[in-house]
Amino acid sequence: MAQIDDTSGYLIAPDPSAARLTRAVTGTDQKGKAININVVEERPLTIYLNSQEIVTAMTIGDYPAYLALGFLRNQGMLHADDVINGVDYDEELETVVVRTQAQTSYEHKLKKKTRTSGCAVGTVFGDMMEGLEGVTLPQTQVRTSDLYTLAAIINRTPSLYLEAGAIHGTILCQGNRPLVYMEDVGRHNAVDKIAGWMLSEGVTAGDKTLYTTGRLTSEMVIKTAMMGIPILASRSGFTAWGVEIANQIGLTLIGRMKGQRFVCLAGETRLIRDADPTQIADEPRKSGRKGSK
Repeated sequence: MAQIDDTSGYLIAPDPSAARLTRAVTGTDQKGKAININVVEERPLTIYLNSQEIVTAMTIGDYPAYLALGFLRNQGMLHADDVINGVDYDEELETVVVRTQAQTSYEHKLKKKTRTSGCAVGTVFGDMMEGLEGVTLPQTQVRTSDLYTLAAIINRTPSLYLEAGAIHGTILCQGNRPLVYMEDVGRHNAVDKIAGWMLSEGVTAGDKTLYTTGRLTSEMVIKTAMMGIPILASRSGFTAWGVEIANQIGLTLIGRMKGQRFVCLAGETRLIRDADPTQIADEPRKSGRKGSK
């Protein structure tokens, strides 16, 4: 199991300078002046489970093994007691093959696909709620002071989002410390990478918080619960179904986290309000809008 040192920094953090993640392109600005900017790359990655092709995902291409493991785990195609014999990545063919000791066959799941609201078109196989049956999330409490600290650290972390935009970030946190920060063109991919890392390293979920820069959709809520994480937070807003599912399964859902402000729409009982919001630096509200988005 991975040992987590509370005094150190990220275990995995974005590397905006990494090769192949961005490409320099030339364009013109609003005045017609030539400009050079970096834009995020996206490339296909085909995931196999043993000999069966499961899905082709559009991704930035980093951490392909974690993405494959996490995707299969969150789709219910890999279980905690499955023995994984190997994860083989072929960069030239842009494929990942996850090999398990036991034979697998998921034709029934592949016949039923739900295209989700995630960017880069997320896909969920089978009954979206099927995997939540019997899921019990721990009543781990979260301090509002930790939430404010996490938001401040994450917002200052160098990232592809700050470098090039057009990307989402998802961060696994413990207490007031962000541990693993993953980015991708779809928030669902970023979550799956974290799930794959946790599965690979044997990291427990019950005392963790998941922070995302994207919307709190039904897919995000389901994936977080499938991972066993009891708290999900975001700078962004909610969807009604995401809130409904969070309330049904007892997941704490916190959104619109900007400066001193946030909204909790599910799992209020986990919050320990130990910070005075008036002592937290606020972000200016956008003109013409009520509240924050």
